[in-house]
Amino acid sequence: MQGTDFVGTSPSRVYWGEHSEYLYFNWNPDGTPGDSLYRISNNNTTPEKVSWSLRKGLPSQRGSYNQSRTKKLYTKNGDIYLYDLSNRKETQITNTIERESSPIFSYNEESVLFELSNNLYSWNQNTGVTDQLTDFKKGKEEKDKKSSKQDAWIEKEEMELIAILKERKEKKEAQKEIRDSHNPDRPKTIYIGKKSVGNISISGDGKYITYGLSARANGIRTKVPNYVTESGYAEDLGARPKVGAPTSSMSVGIYDIENDTTYMVETATLPGLDKLPEFIKDKDRKRAVYVHAPVWSPDGSRALVIVRSKDNKDRWITLLDVAKGELKVMDHQHDEAWIAGPGIGWSQWDRTIGWLADNETIWFQSEESGYSHLYTVNTKSSKKKALTKGTFEIYNPRLTQDQNTWYFEANKTHSGERHVYSMAISGGKMTQMTTLTGRSDGYLSPDESKMAVLSSTANQPTELHLMDNGAGSTSKQITKSTTKDFDQYKWRTPEYVTFKAEDGEVVNARLYKPTSGESKGPAIVFVHGAGYLQNAHKWWSSYYREYMFHNLLVDQGYTVLDIDYRGSAGYGRDWRTGIYRHMGGLDLSDHIDGAKYLTSTHDVDPKRIGIYGGSYGGFITLMAMFNEADVFAAGAALRSVTDWAHYNHGYTSNILNTPVDDPEAYRKSSPIYFAEGLKGALLICHGMIDTNVHFQDVVRLSQRLIELGKDNWEMAVYPLESHGFVEPSSWTDEYSRIFKLFEENLK
Repeated sequence: MQGTDFVGTSPSRVYWGEHSEYLYFNWNPDGTPGDSLYRISNNNTTPEKVSWSLRKGLPSQRGSYNQSRTKKLYTKNGDIYLYDLSNRKETQITNTIERESSPIFSYNEESVLFELSNNLYSWNQNTGVTDQLTDFKKGKEEKDKKSSKQDAWIEKEEMELIAILKERKEKKEAQKEIRDSHNPDRPKTIYIGKKSVGNISISGDGKYITYGLSARANGIRTKVPNYVTESGYAEDLGARPKVGAPTSSMSVGIYDIENDTTYMVETATLPGLDKLPEFIKDKDRKRAVYVHAPVWSPDGSRALVIVRSKDNKDRWITLLDVAKGELKVMDHQHDEAWIAGPGIGWSQWDRTIGWLADNETIWFQSEESGYSHLYTVNTKSSKKKALTKGTFEIYNPRLTQDQNTWYFEANKTHSGERHVYSMAISGGKMTQMTTLTGRSDGYLSPDESKMAVLSSTANQPTELHLMDNGAGSTSKQITKSTTKDFDQYKWRTPEYVTFKAEDGEVVNARLYKPTSGESKGPAIVFVHGAGYLQNAHKWWSSYYREYMFHNLLVDQGYTVLDIDYRGSAGYGRDWRTGIYRHMGGLDLSDHIDGAKYLTSTHDVDPKRIGIYGGSYGGFITLMAMFNEADVFAAGAALRSVTDWAHYNHGYTSNILNTPVDDPEAYRKSSPIYFAEGLKGALLICHGMIDTNVHFQDVVRLSQRLIELGKDNWEMAVYPLESHGFVEPSSWTDEYSRIFKLFEENLK
């Protein structure tokens, strides 16, 4: 339970230097506070720590390039820098107290565009002149400020009675008119009320500026009391609102520079927008949408806009007619459950979408086939093409610099194994580039001759490898990150098994089994957390403490089963949405079927099975202990949701809708409604300053158990821990209690 102090720290944040000479990565083999930056070269693959003086002079890892990739723009410490790759010279463009951001080259590459104080600026490389292109201001324009009829009458009377006031007003307006005539290029002042502006961009012809507007909702935020503080007084931590609270808004505006007008992107005519889910009783309700900032084509002539319904059941990929603010649908995906899957992110920043070099073709990912695959659509012909297909999923697609070849990761060979693949721009044959067992994530060098690979296996953490960029190339391991203490134990590779669920579906799982043990021995079922996660895979788990705990359990004679239940990642749309409107339905029955599989196939005593898990795993543990009391003799519920009506909106509303609209889904899915079913021994563990699953959840459940007269449960609380524990002492206490629970009730 000592974390990386025991296991070691793996390399991370891999990136190549601009000239493909050096490969940089974060690493901490010495166990010092915080990661350090290391590098290797083509001539010397022994990692060396990068000194602070050298590190300060490196171009930023992130940035944007010109079309020929001979120059790069980036920010450092809030200022903009230009790096010339031909002469390796870095030039500082700005030096201000305020922070500039998002620098890019203009489409003709004469200027550098950037954002400062929520406005768009342009710095001309030839003249050195900086122009302000937008003037966004909070509040309303004076003429738009409403006053009461009484106030308006008084103002009108005052102007008619007092001649000096009238003269001053007319003089002020005349002076403003003269100033405006002397500054004809000054941008129009755009008043945005209480909203925030961002993602400002300009069309290739310089005629239109698009901008995103957002407004945070004023929902009631939960207070999480923190009892152990430096001040010695209890203090409240701010936390999220509950599901069903008001949501934020996202829209896109357009500034027509030539006509000096602004208008909003229109969404009212989107197909399917008027289709309400069956459970909605108010059939007159209007569905709201989020409009994401436009993504411009390479030449700036076209812009695509993603629109998502707020209930997340529809996604429209559209082409924007910027002159009219109208949208033409290129692809519409509807899901009766919710839109998601690899590469189909919810936010502005985690979506996978873009343009090809022809300035006509959009590429994106979609679950249209039931699995997340790569598609293109031509914006002129509206012809859509699936570039990949099959019962597997695509991750992180990216293009080579000449845009002739795709690279991506995929779980094609096994649901629990990922390799790097290459494929022609038009689709077709996928060529497997990596062969290491487990998971491989590839990072091409800028000259595309080399590939760095982060790879791990089920019993060995992630290490850095280097290979030539070519199918069949062998890779060389660069780092060795594990500690001597970790290496002293022979960590098991779990057996990868499948079993049939009650409804006939095939469930994947990891099995840990003693080599010798008693007949009809004890077993533990582990439930991984959710969000959207997979754990029955062949690479190093994010649940690595639990993985090591399972090895300990096997040493003590337990059989352990770790299931990718309904709702887990890696198995396509139907598996992902199998929990829609009923958490604790198919996801729980998969664990019941897993327990039956243990007793029928692996000589496990049906009366000596325990279950445990954290977060969603804790929720399933509670549902199992309350609803399947004859299957599980003991359970440990860690940081568990007890009532989904008290969890967050973004995650919960996708699966269960909202409590007001779909109360039955919440009653079926929340353990607090089933607490009377507890028979076996239950351990509840929770951090008291958990700002994700609030401590209030288990406090409410404990009161329910008290009122029901249940005495076969106990609760351990951790005053200085949030959702993910950080202190080894807390981890050790928690898992000692879990082990004791199983030893006392299953042995």
